[in-house]
Amino acid sequence: MLVRFWGFLYSSYLRFWLKWVWRLLTGKCELQRVCEGAKAGAQRTLSIEHSLESSKNKVLRNAVRVEEAEVEKCVRDIMKEKKIEQKDTGFKTNLHISLLQISGYKKLYLNVENLRKVPYDSDNEEHEEQLIELWNLLMPHENLTARITKQWCDIGFQGDDPKTDFRGMGLLGYFSKHYTDEARQILSHSNHPKLGYSYAIVGINLTEMAYSLLKNGALKSHLYNVVSGLPQMKDFHQFYCYLVYEFDKFWFEEEPESIMHFNQYREKFHEKIKGLLLDCDAMLTLQNTKKP
Repeated sequence: MLVRFWGFLYSSYLRFWLKWVWRLLTGKCELQRVCEGAKAGAQRTLSIEHSLESSKNKVLRNAVRVEEAEVEKCVRDIMKEKKIEQKDTGFKTNLHISLLQISGYKKLYLNVENLRKVPYDSDNEEHEEQLIELWNLLMPHENLTARITKQWCDIGFQGDDPKTDFRGMGLLGYFSKHYTDEARQILSHSNHPKLGYSYAIVGINLTEMAYSLLKNGALKSHLYNVVSGLPQMKDFHQFYCYLVYEFDKFWFEEEPESIMHFNQYREKFHEKIKGLLLDCDAMLTLQNTKKP
């Protein structure tokens, strides 16, 4: 109760007066101070996003909802509203980049959300091709005997037709296509006699984890650091690749007694990732994690 009261007091009264004092002392508004003083990437963009969302000015509040095509005009409007000279190119450039990141993150979430709503359709030729490609990438030396076959269990599906539990196909396929050696290595690990797990089913679980981190905003720190502009679907795919690679390491380090404890260890891994993403300097990429 006390924390909520303090938060209300700060946002409703104290924050305004603190900003007024700082402007009086520095001659610059909060956005100018952030653009000049905060490190490029998540530190700057998260601070700008918070400043805009907390503003009592309608032009500034609406800035976090602009589309990519409107960003340039939005920057000019903000500069006019805050009486910042248009020739201040440093401020203009930094604000422009941050607004692109904010706009791009929201658009990426909508794109991922729309993709999740598309069910697997065995009558869709593209879906079927992606499924067969996944097999060929992971099992290059073994041909499928049929479209519906127990062979799918060899890469971690639960039955003889993966369409029944194959959500997030695009993410699993991206990892297998762009990091083929790593994908095959992890598939091999998943067949360990004691610590093995269902590769495809775990991969599907991790798609849900990646999606939830994107949805609740936890992924902003990572994406704002690795993309100096509009985050794209490939950037989300690459984060998923990091999750798959790191989960495999985590699983073998933890040495669970049984696959029956999967949910417990999945949640523990989830908490670990959320903790890493609290760091404003977070950059969770497969390239970084593989460095010696």
